[in-house]
Amino acid sequence: MTDKPKRPKDANQLAKSIVDIATGETDEDKILSVSSKGGKARAESLSKERRKEIAKKAAKTRWAKRPAPSGEE
Repeated sequence: MTDKPKRPKDANQLAKSIVDIATGETDEDKILSVSSKGGKARAESLSKERRKEIAKKAAKTRWAKRPAPSGEE
């Protein structure tokens, strides 16, 4: 993995983060820890059964987007 913080997609947020880093107003470790906390916190708050339901729904959605294999090739 890379040690660089994830860059924002919005041009204004990206500009602000560049200025903050250049002026020393932010701590890059703080940026990394905040950006990587969300999924872990959500997973800890959900029950095992609920996580399983979410995973099944996600897999079903992913597979539904794939075209059906054609037997004419």
